[in-house]
Amino acid sequence: MQRAKINLSSTDIEKLNGVCNSIKEIAVKTKVEIHGPIPLPTKRMKLTTRKSPDGEGKASFDNFEMRIH
Repeated sequence: MQRAKINLSSTDIEKLNGVCNSIKEIAVKTKVEIHGPIPLPTKRMKLTTRKSPDGEGKASFDNFEMRIH
């Protein structure tokens, strides 16, 4: 018995779900046994940068976040 494990990741959850549904439809059409999808935890990448480019003035910061599903 052959097995295939596919790990998908994306920053857009809707596109990721669309690809998962496409893979499931292909598996059903070819009569392949399928288990899943098993959702993995969402990774959060945080980045803090200083607004002032020259280092002078008020120390104010911007916070950015990217979520990887």
